[in-house]
Amino acid sequence: MDREVAPEYVASTRNRRWLVMIGTVLLLSLIIYFFRKSLGSTLESSRIRTGIVEKGNVENTLTASGEVIPAYEQIFTSPIKASIKRILLTPGTKVTPGQAIVELDKSLTEIEFERYQDQLELKKNGIDQLRMRLNKELYDAEISDKIKLLNISKLQADFEDAKRLQKVGGGTLENITRAENALKIAELEKKQLENDLAYNRESMGASLRETELGAQIESKNLKELKHKLTMADIVADRKGVLTWVNENIGSSVNEGEMLAKVADLGSFRIEGSCSDVYADQVKSGLAVIVKMNEVALRGMITQVKPAVRDGIVQFVVQLDNAKSESLRPNMKVEVYVVTSQSSGTLRVANGPAFTGKKKQFVYVVQNDMAYRREVETGLSNFDFIEIKSGLRAGEKVILTDMNDYEHLEEIAIQ
Repeated sequence: MDREVAPEYVASTRNRRWLVMIGTVLLLSLIIYFFRKSLGSTLESSRIRTGIVEKGNVENTLTASGEVIPAYEQIFTSPIKASIKRILLTPGTKVTPGQAIVELDKSLTEIEFERYQDQLELKKNGIDQLRMRLNKELYDAEISDKIKLLNISKLQADFEDAKRLQKVGGGTLENITRAENALKIAELEKKQLENDLAYNRESMGASLRETELGAQIESKNLKELKHKLTMADIVADRKGVLTWVNENIGSSVNEGEMLAKVADLGSFRIEGSCSDVYADQVKSGLAVIVKMNEVALRGMITQVKPAVRDGIVQFVVQLDNAKSESLRPNMKVEVYVVTSQSSGTLRVANGPAFTGKKKQFVYVVQNDMAYRREVETGLSNFDFIEIKSGLRAGEKVILTDMNDYEHLEEIAIQ
């Protein structure tokens, strides 16, 4: 018959099992710790990159991208509706002022120009005819006015004679009244003629001005068309390089359609772009560093475009050295916008060891050992990072990524 196991024995067995498990875990942890420490306690000097803490200026930058474009690019468009007759230069050719690029067929516009000339001559001829007709009408009105004045003088004499005859008994009162009425009618008719004459003078001036204004409009249209015909000679007006040309010979082009591009490849600017997260930081007047390969150029933001497109803010950079030989059209470059600066501060070369945290651990090299130390960082850019505390000028810091050794307080350098 089985007997019940004593509770004290069960409890002691369970406790012993737990102690064995805990001891095993602790032993394994110690083995792993000391194994990692034994593997990572030394580091070859050839595998690390170091930097010396020094005093200097640190510029805080935000990263953007950019594209090199010519500072000056002239776009030639067709001033008239025409067709491409000949291509005189090919893209990549250097052009000089006065050198023709494209020849257009201008025959239709030349016919229209001749039609405008004929219309203008008709307008001028119409003005001459109107002036002669109006002068004749004015002359006739003045003659009629003079005739009416002579008639009034005759009627005035008749009226005086009728009064004298009536005094001597040779005439009647009716004759006096008749002569007086005829005189008054003649005077009123003369006033009417004078009014017509004044109106004709003013009307003549207004009619001439209207016709002359129409002729001036025709003349301006003619000048405009003549200017377009002159501009249809696609000719470079300054030195540059032909970067693009419409090579579709025989094709029709409408007024305003692009025909060619000439750029001055001796001077460039940068069109930059960055995320709209930095929209409140990107402003006109900020300094900019442009990097291409190993070359760094400085410049300044001259324009920030107001519209944000697809989460991108665009801006224009004017370079201090816009004629650098390192610049090429459409080249992609790295752009760093300087948002703030610290002068005379402790700094060290930037590297993978710095993770962007304000407080972090770095390794300081002393003789053949590297010691872990907590530092506080400040401003940073692609070259340097500001050290606010934790390091002194002249100390050597490991810049290589040390994540695999972060559990060690010190490392031997071989």
